[in-house]
Amino acid sequence: MDSAAQNDSCGPFEGPEKLLEIWFAPSPDQLPDASSATDGKFGLRKVPKPVWEEMLDIVKCKILSYVEGEEIDAYLLSESSFFVSPHRLILKTCGTTLNLLGLPRILEIARQHASLCSVYRCFYSRKAFMFPERQYGPHRDWRAEVEYLDAIFPNGAAYTVGKVNGDHWLLYMTSPGEDMFAMTAPNSPAPGEIPLPEADEASGAGELEASEFADFTKQDYTIEILMTQLSPSARAKFNHASALEAVEHNPRQHALDLSSAIGISDIFPPQLTTLDAYSFSPCGYSSNALLKWRDGTGEGPAQSGEGYYTIHVTPEDGWSYASFECNVPLPSLPTSQPSKIPDLKTLIRRVVNIFQPGRLTLTLFISSEDNANAEEEGGETAVETAQRAFKAALMTSKALSGVCGARTSGEGDGEKEFQGTYRRTDKINYEFGGYDLAFASFELRP
Repeated sequence: MDSAAQNDSCGPFEGPEKLLEIWFAPSPDQLPDASSATDGKFGLRKVPKPVWEEMLDIVKCKILSYVEGEEIDAYLLSESSFFVSPHRLILKTCGTTLNLLGLPRILEIARQHASLCSVYRCFYSRKAFMFPERQYGPHRDWRAEVEYLDAIFPNGAAYTVGKVNGDHWLLYMTSPGEDMFAMTAPNSPAPGEIPLPEADEASGAGELEASEFADFTKQDYTIEILMTQLSPSARAKFNHASALEAVEHNPRQHALDLSSAIGISDIFPPQLTTLDAYSFSPCGYSSNALLKWRDGTGEGPAQSGEGYYTIHVTPEDGWSYASFECNVPLPSLPTSQPSKIPDLKTLIRRVVNIFQPGRLTLTLFISSEDNANAEEEGGETAVETAQRAFKAALMTSKALSGVCGARTSGEGDGEKEFQGTYRRTDKINYEFGGYDLAFASFELRP
């Protein structure tokens, strides 16, 4: 990331991001203006870009580039990413940004520009900071962040998952369907609430015919791979000292070329992907990608089929960090067809093969309706399946060598393939209100 953009750029840069996700309805087709939408521009996607820019000024970050998809608008930021769907937005920021301070303004924007006066669900999460003492405002301490959110939402719950004195993941979430409203600003009158359906009335997206993804259209699914202690060879690819002129002349083209050279462009099938990337000077990298993961994308609010992934890299020695996040539901079984969406195990291998971390944390956060059905039928839940995939991807001998769809660190430069294997240091399955979590931490074996 661009450390120079931070007030304290002379010190270490905080790679782990703050992730805020706000839902104003269970699905796009349940928004008030869904039936009158043209070109997918309804709900939050009607908000003009300058309005979002003003909100991001509060957060202390800037828009670098923008991709307009069929169903999602993806903004690449000076500090991470911002995704806007008609019914939901995701603000992910790193460094010393003031992510939560943008929340009151987001709620005002939703009410003023999209007639969305009520929040369906809100999620805030982050990995433990490397340098918490360098944060500002409520982000200095998890307790302060929780208190800030509790002052806005009447029904939130906070969790710490993992070792308090080691790798852990922090989550704040609200529950739906309790006449919940969020204040637009402290001490301001509460906005009038519009009726929103209860959680169990959500219809989900249209089902696929003859497709392995038929059940996934109803899921909320997010996989995160949070990596530290990147290998020297992996870090070197994001240090642009030898190509500063190219980076400064055209940072987007440099990043796209780099994405192709090291395998980022091949994590998902290129024909399904619209990639937007940016190289920072003198080091760092960010990318957003929009993925058309099923047929019928953009055909209507009830036919959702576009997702995203996002990658951010801080390569400096001593605090190197890379993150991968994706909300496309992944199949549990591999496919031999390169044109298909990869299964979870293959995806993990492709990502880890690129960044070669010494330590990593994986989380799969998924709506729990299918898990409950699996338990009732005596089958395996999605989080149990995910834990098996985590283990198979990282603990199998030579699991990461020669991974299909991703170039190895040695291609073209005489280096050897990455053949590292990992040992698991933590494994937790957690049941929340309406969601289940698979959490696991790993470290590279000597």
